[in-house]
Amino acid sequence: MKIHLRLFGAFREMDAAGVIGLELPDASAVGDLRAVLDGYARAHWPAYRPGLLQCSAFASEIGILRDHEAIPADGRMAILPPVSGG
Repeated sequence: MKIHLRLFGAFREMDAAGVIGLELPDASAVGDLRAVLDGYARAHWPAYRPGLLQCSAFASEIGILRDHEAIPADGRMAILPPVSGG
């Protein structure tokens, strides 16, 4: 399954395009996407911090998804790192 992952916050700063494409097996869960993204990030983003990925949320067009939940069939996802400020 082809995943189109939109990047926000610190992840957007690591990739100016703001979106990356990843391949996962059909019927993958969000936790699988998290693992594949970790490998991609280690290979492509020198400023990558694994801790940021661990505390980030993944969202579909409908809402936030937990690691055990299935990725939507359309493969459209976003990663949302924690934010701070006021």
